Amino acid sequence: MKILKSHASTLLLAVALLVLPLLLQPLGNAWVRIVDVALIYVLLALGLNIVVGFAGLLDLGYVAFFAIGAYLYALLASPQLLESWAWLQVHFPQGLHTPWWVVLPLSAVLAGIFGVLLGAPTLKLRGDYLAIVTLGFGEIIRVFMNNLDQPFNITNGPKGIGGIDPIQMAGHPLSKKISWMGFEFNSVTLYYYLFLATVLLAVLICYRLQNSRIGRAWMAIREDEVAAQAMGLNTRNLKLLAFALGATFGGVAGSFFAAFQRFISPESFGLMESVMVVAMVVLGGAGHIPGVILGALLLSIVPEALRYVATPLQDLSGGRIDASILRQLLIALTMVLAMLCRPQGLWPKGKTGVPR
Repeated sequence: MKILKSHASTLLLAVALLVLPLLLQPLGNAWVRIVDVALIYVLLALGLNIVVGFAGLLDLGYVAFFAIGAYLYALLASPQLLESWAWLQVHFPQGLHTPWWVVLPLSAVLAGIFGVLLGAPTLKLRGDYLAIVTLGFGEIIRVFMNNLDQPFNITNGPKGIGGIDPIQMAGHPLSKKISWMGFEFNSVTLYYYLFLATVLLAVLICYRLQNSRIGRAWMAIREDEVAAQAMGLNTRNLKLLAFALGATFGGVAGSFFAAFQRFISPESFGLMESVMVVAMVVLGGAGHIPGVILGALLLSIVPEALRYVATPLQDLSGGRIDASILRQLLIALTMVLAMLCRPQGLWPKGKTGVPR
């Protein structure tokens, strides 16, 4: 009976996920777009959960890998490099339009390499010191992207990169809507199904990692690194592997973000983005995959929903309180209350595994 209930619940969840954008479309593309962005944040949170939740390494610079994936996709699928480097126009007269299925693995590999580069000098650091170093790494990448327009214009500096190619499936760009069997699928709906499939694959990978020998070794390091090392675990390689695998998720999410937005700038990869992703993991329940997903969905959807609450409250105050400030206040109060009521996270699993 329990098995039947479990299968029924899974089937209902699958149907709900499939019809969700179709139900939201009549309300406007804005709500489907919010869900699309939420799925990107879920992918980011799942990657950071490998580092923070499984291995217990506090990473405040995770947004750097997000930026690396986004800029790689933007440079390989936009006119940016052609405008800056004339010799490329000779070899690519039709423009540099690298397919997404080529850029995506490259983004994952490049972000993974940078993850190792970040992890290597921080192997002996813990707690606050590790957080400060990773925070500096994230800021270095943002400043680097912000200033890489001189002497050669590569990233276009603070102006950002526009004209990015959308993802194409079977020759059809996802930026254009299609009709099928009497149903109309807008661009944001098409991206929803792609992001959903990627998130489901990421969840499967995370579960396989969690239940593997590597996952159990990460959790041993999280609980007591000295004891894990005494038991013969190679903590150095395991930490580097955690940084690398977590970074690959960020690189893939960054590529999706660039293709979806079709414009990126350094402002999209600031400190607050990194803090929000960490908050998603901790608020949901570090180390618990369903909790991390819940935290990512709440902290990406609730702030947008609060826009509809902040404006009426501003009107009640006679316009004396700015709506954006009130919205940030409501978000902060919501997070504080949630952590006061559920200090271990909204959906923890046994011990939280929050890094000390």
